[in-house]
Amino acid sequence: MKFDLHTHHNRCGHAEGGIREYIESAIEQGLSVIGISDHSPYFAMPVDQAFPKIAMAKSQFSAYIEQVLQLKKEYASKIEVLLGVESDYFPDELDAYKKAYQNVPFDYIIGSVHSVKGISIFNRNRWKKLNEEQKIVEKELYYDLIEQSARSGMFDILGHIDAMKGFYPEFTSIPTDRVDTALKVIAQCDVAIEINTSGKTKDCGGWYPSDEVLEKALHYGVKVTFGSDAHIPERVGDEFELVVQRLKDIGFKQWACFRNRERYMVEL
Repeated sequence: MKFDLHTHHNRCGHAEGGIREYIESAIEQGLSVIGISDHSPYFAMPVDQAFPKIAMAKSQFSAYIEQVLQLKKEYASKIEVLLGVESDYFPDELDAYKKAYQNVPFDYIIGSVHSVKGISIFNRNRWKKLNEEQKIVEKELYYDLIEQSARSGMFDILGHIDAMKGFYPEFTSIPTDRVDTALKVIAQCDVAIEINTSGKTKDCGGWYPSDEVLEKALHYGVKVTFGSDAHIPERVGDEFELVVQRLKDIGFKQWACFRNRERYMVEL
């Protein structure tokens, strides 16, 4: 079964094309399942759209849900369309997000850490002038948030768990055992992680997470799933077959898909 659970569209302000275009692309690529998972609004912010180039406005959220549900029905005979969302994880703002997601018929929710200490994980400047000890602290703060997101019980999938390497490839080699600790917590909380192929579009030039992290994930019993993190329709399902082969080489036998917040496992 070919699927892609991580796609965006133009509501977030930094992706191209509408939801229908991503579904049509998925059909062209031979997918059986396409998940729509645009960036959640900043629900705890007082204004409607705090960051127009990063996430949809709060006032757009209901229309987003309605459109995905309508397209789910429209395309039912051609492809299974899933309603998801990529939710930011802010530990001090959980109640606002939980309230917003209440009674929404999601098929799954992706939880992603996009900022540490209020700075984007993709900000190259955060690493300037840091010594080795300070770099370790930055990496450990990131993985502490990932651990917290796993424990929150809010998420079915954790998004791009080493994406801090995106524009700082040296991130991978910063020495700390917190990656192992985080993977143990993720396994204990029974949350899946995604293999996210959008890392190829960044300076790191590879998927999230690295093969080393995936090998550890298998060791600790973490379940995996797939998401292209497409921001243009043409990237839907990008490198799916390559990921399948890599996971088989590492030793995985199955991976996860979702429906109505219930996980089911699919043979690779």
